Amino acid sequence: MNSPASQRMIGGKRAFCVALKKGNVTVKAEGNLASDFKPIIKESQVAWVNFVVDDVFTDGETIAEFLGFSSEMVTTLLASKNSGYEDRDNELGILLPAVSTTNMDVTIHPLVILIRKGLIFSFHDKAISRLVNFSRYAEVFMKKLGAKSSWEDKMTLLLWRIMDENNSKNFDHLREIEEQADGLVKELMDPQTPREQLGGKIYTMKHALIVYLDSLWATLDVVNTLRYGDAETMTDDPQLLNRISSLANELTTQISLTEHMSEVLASGLEVLQAIYNNQLQILNNRLALVVAWLTVLGTAVLVPNTLATLLGISKLSDGLDGFTIIAILIASTVISVIFSYWFIAKKCNILPRSCTP
Repeated sequence: MNSPASQRMIGGKRAFCVALKKGNVTVKAEGNLASDFKPIIKESQVAWVNFVVDDVFTDGETIAEFLGFSSEMVTTLLASKNSGYEDRDNELGILLPAVSTTNMDVTIHPLVILIRKGLIFSFHDKAISRLVNFSRYAEVFMKKLGAKSSWEDKMTLLLWRIMDENNSKNFDHLREIEEQADGLVKELMDPQTPREQLGGKIYTMKHALIVYLDSLWATLDVVNTLRYGDAETMTDDPQLLNRISSLANELTTQISLTEHMSEVLASGLEVLQAIYNNQLQILNNRLALVVAWLTVLGTAVLVPNTLATLLGISKLSDGLDGFTIIAILIASTVISVIFSYWFIAKKCNILPRSCTP
């Protein structure tokens, strides 16, 4: 596509190109048009173009097609969930997850990297800026690629550095999650913290870890595919491929750390459940104790009240003086209290402690 509309990055967001020319000379340019970088790409041994787009589906596909890539490759990659790998001999497409975190809201953004001879084209939305920051040092890195190295070696090293930068920034967000987890542990230790709030916070934290862990597994899938160097645009030098393997080792370590944090949160849920159960048990014991004493008091009132009623409505009280009637009521009260207390204490072991059914 040669029309200005097809060359312009929609939204006018920032784009840059870092290239290595003959004689180990580097050049860096910035712009908003894909056509701004065409002369640089033609004169370079290796070039890296990065675009920040508003819509990765429409904008990325348009720019990719203008730079000489298959437009359907972008569609195929973005159809994947979190990661993708598309090898078409003379061009290679990779989809990597780029993580961003706001409090405990973990979001995965697509980072698309397209590779053909002499060119690496990457694009992502404006929510992430990790590659833009890395562009400050890209010229220095380009000079280290070596003038005598093959273009496959240069492409592999540049791709490794881009993936390493993305992986490092993703790992920074795990540190943010750890800080939030530390605050949650502090709340768990505080007995004054409302327990109904802790359950929701623990779930939010665990969900964030699951989303982050998904991104790690997705990245590891791509790295494991790349580290064998099967693609035509990748090197087959074992030493260079070892750098890709080192990314896999780092990802494995990060996955272990994330799973460990998930286990810690799971144990936190168990502790919270134990706290709830303990509180319920204490409440049940107190209620049982109250019921026991109410039973004793009820018996103390019920028996003499029943006798007084019988004596009042019948002729049983005839011939009895007031002192005798009072003595009967007092004696019945004492006997009923002693009996009820003995029965409950015997049934419940020791009344003042706990009363179990």
